[in-house]
Amino acid sequence: MALILFGVLALMLILNVPIAISLGVAVLTALFTGDGNTSLVVIVQRMFTSVDNFPLMAVPFFILSGDLMERGGISKRLTRFAKVLLGKLPASLSIITTIASAFFGAISGSNPATVAAIGGVMIPSMEKAGYPKDRAAAIAASAGTLGVVIPPSISMVTYAIIGGVSIGTMFIAGFIPGLLLAMAIILVSVFTVKNFEIKDEERITLSKIIKAFLDAIWALFMPVIILGGIYGGIFTPTEASAVAVVYSFLVAMFVYKEITWKDLPEIFSKSAVSTAVVLLVVTLSAPFSWLMTSAGIPTKIAGTILGAFESRIIILFLINAILLFLGCFLETQSIILLMTPMLLPLATSLGMDPVALGIIMVINTSIGMITPPMAVNLFVASGIAKVSIGDISKRIWPFFIAEIAVLLLLTYFNDIILFLPGLLG
Repeated sequence: MALILFGVLALMLILNVPIAISLGVAVLTALFTGDGNTSLVVIVQRMFTSVDNFPLMAVPFFILSGDLMERGGISKRLTRFAKVLLGKLPASLSIITTIASAFFGAISGSNPATVAAIGGVMIPSMEKAGYPKDRAAAIAASAGTLGVVIPPSISMVTYAIIGGVSIGTMFIAGFIPGLLLAMAIILVSVFTVKNFEIKDEERITLSKIIKAFLDAIWALFMPVIILGGIYGGIFTPTEASAVAVVYSFLVAMFVYKEITWKDLPEIFSKSAVSTAVVLLVVTLSAPFSWLMTSAGIPTKIAGTILGAFESRIIILFLINAILLFLGCFLETQSIILLMTPMLLPLATSLGMDPVALGIIMVINTSIGMITPPMAVNLFVASGIAKVSIGDISKRIWPFFIAEIAVLLLLTYFNDIILFLPGLLG
C-alpha cells in the first residue's frame, strides 16, 4: 500500500501534475490495486468533512484581507514610515525591506504577496541607491520568507487544523522565531550590501517622522487589532480573519482611497482562485492522510527511523533535511498537509511539542520558497528586478545559510519557540 501510494504520487509530481490531482490519483490507484473493500463513498466523505471545518474559514478570509491591503496602499505607507525612521542606518534600504516585510507578513500571511508588495516598492529604490539588481532582488526574496512565519499565517492555520493544536497558540509561538529570522536577514544584508548603498543626505526631522507615522497609522493598527483581539479573547482566530477583511476593506476604500468599487471584482476573483487552490489541496489530501493512517504508514515510518537512528539530534536533522528537500519542489500548504500525519507521531515520540514541530515545519517550507526549482519568492523578485533566477540564486546563499542557522537553533532548543505560549498560557 505504501509503495503504491507514494510511488504513484512521486510519478505524478515528476510528470508535473498539480499536487491536488496527484494526491487524488495516488489514492484511487492504491484503493483499486489493494483489497478493494473500501467504498469510494468513504473517500468522498473524507473530502467533504475535511473542508466542513469552521477554523478553515480563516484561510479565505486572510487571503482576501491580504489582497485588499496589498492593493490598498499599505506596503507604500509601511515602507515610507520605515524609511523615515531607519534611513540613516548602514545598508538602511535592506533593513527597511526586511522590517516592512515583517509588518506586511503580519497582515498578508503569504510569502509571494509580501515579496510582491514590499519588493515592488523597495527593489527599484535599492537599485536607485546603488544596489546591484540581483542583490536587491535577493534581499526582497529572502525578506519575503517572513510572510508565513510572522503571525497570523495561513500555513499555521493549516497545521493547527491537521495537527490538532490551537491556532492562537501557533500564532503566539511564531513571534520569536519570526523576529530571529528577521534579525538574521538584517545582519546578512548589512555585511553584504553596506558598500553599495549611496547615502541619503536628506535630513530627517521630527515633523517628517510624525507625518509618515500618521500616514501609516491605519496600516500599523491592523496587526495590533487582529492579534490583540485574538490574544485578548475578544474573538477567535477564525473570527479575526473576518474582522481583518472588514478592516482592510474600510481602510483601503475610505481612508487610503486606493481601491474603488470597480476594483473589487478583480480582487475578489484573485482571492477566490487562491482560496480554491488551497482548499482543493486540503480536500484531496484528506483521503490521502486517512489512507496512510488506516494502513499504519506514519507509525511504521516513525518506527523505522527510530530503529535506524538512536540519536535525537540526527533524527531532528533528518526531519529538517526532508522538509527542506520537499520545499524545493512543493509549495507550503502541500508539504504541511502531506508530512504532518507522518512527522507528528515521530516528533512526539522524541518529546517534541506539536506546536514546536508546527513552527519548524512552517519555517522549513518558507525557506523552500527561496530554494530552486520551485522558488516562488525568487520568481516574483525576478519579475520585479528584471534579472534571471540564476543571478538571484547566486546572491541568495548567504540569506539561506543564515535562515538555516536560525532553523537549527529552534529545532534543538524548542524552549525558544514555546517561551511566549508558556508565558501567556
